[in-house]
Order: sequence, then structure tokens, then C-alpha cells
Amino acid sequence: MSIELFNQLEQKVANAVESLEMLKMEADELREENTRLKQEHQEWERRLNGLLEKFRELEGSETSVS
Repeated sequence: MSIELFNQLEQKVANAVESLEMLKMEADELREENTRLKQEHQEWERRLNGLLEKFRELEGSETSVS
């Protein structure tokens, strides 16, 4: 194998390794964002359920007053 071909192969391997490292970093960032979004979703759901419960209590108190 000529030195030029070996250098090209070496460069392609280096590029592939760099691409893999970048993809791993991106995957880690996406996992972190996914975790953050899940937590945010749970918080919104908790708050919404609290509001719905307050509405139910209001409806219940209106019904018992009528």
C-alpha cells in the first residue's frame, strides 16, 4: 500500500472517530434535554391537576349551596 493511500485511510479513520465523538456528545445533550423536558412536563401536569381539583371543589361547593 502506498504511503498516500495509507495517509488517506488514516484521515478517514480520524474523521470517523471525530464524527462518532460529536454524535456521542449530541446524544448526551439530547438525553439531558429529554430529562429536563420530562421533568417540566411532570411539573405542568402536577400544576394542571391542582387547578382541575380546585375547579372540582368549586363545582362541588356550588352544587351543595344550590
